[in-house]
Amino acid sequence: MHVNTGNPSVGAPFVLGLGCERGTPSDEVIRLAEEAMAAARIDRHALACVASLDARAQEPAMIAAAAHFSVPFRVFDAGTLEAETARLKNPSEIVFALTGCHGVAEAAALAAAGQASSLIVPKIKSANATAAVAGGVFVESIEDVAAVCEQNDSLSSQSHSARMLRTAPRTKP
Repeated sequence: MHVNTGNPSVGAPFVLGLGCERGTPSDEVIRLAEEAMAAARIDRHALACVASLDARAQEPAMIAAAAHFSVPFRVFDAGTLEAETARLKNPSEIVFALTGCHGVAEAAALAAAGQASSLIVPKIKSANATAAVAGGVFVESIEDVAAVCEQNDSLSSQSHSARMLRTAPRTKP
């Protein structure tokens, strides 16, 4: 399994963030990941990657989850995840004390999905794992979709991009 520690600013439409205790069974993490994807109502083929804290880069359950969805496994250092704290729905002082960041699943999903992303499914938990889904570039018009497509070299076509983008009207304060 390939572990990508590349540039977090190169985002993708949908990212599954995962966290777990060491030695968590793979089936527990995969079950929770499937639950998060179902809650997000995202087709598994729209998932760009699984993301987590670099301390879990060799964790078998994390690697198994990425393999289950046939996507890369990206990891980020605690500093990168900590930079996402203002965007977290469920920051945790306990997680900070253990990892150096206020969240793993939510922060990893947001870091991998990029600055224009938001949480689609905030952190959900099992006995030993957490999961969150981020992404969804929100657009108002087809022109916005076209602009996003031009910026994202990794997508194969504009129609592929449009299928993977979630649309919602912007609200004004």
